[in-house]
Amino acid sequence: EVQLVESGGGLVQAGGSLRLSCTTSGFTFDDSGIGWFRQAPGKEREGVVCITIIDGGTYYTDSAKGRFTISSDYAKNTVYLQMNSLKPEDTAVYYCAAMVPVPYGSDWCLEQYEYDYWGQGTQVTVSL
Repeated sequence: EVQLVESGGGLVQAGGSLRLSCTTSGFTFDDSGIGWFRQAPGKEREGVVCITIIDGGTYYTDSAKGRFTISSDYAKNTVYLQMNSLKPEDTAVYYCAAMVPVPYGSDWCLEQYEYDYWGQGTQVTVSL
């Protein structure tokens, strides 16, 4: 059974930091690409950042550049999203998703309807 479990969300003040985790099981981690997406109330789900596990290649959207860092831990089959300098507009439910196998390059990253598996999401709330 494939599982993606997000954790690490919570309430933080503007300027603060959070580290989200996406722990995976049930598929070959090395073959995958993992993306982080978010959905704010009343808005469409949007891509944030993604990583190709086998080579560590990453793609950051403009909203994440300079503030967020994605990383992976092979031993734990886990992907992390370190979020710094958080802003109220970062408030959303954050989801991780897996694409297996992952295509070459980075064009796949924001194609959310091409992902095979999704987690249940974790709430991030940034207050003023």
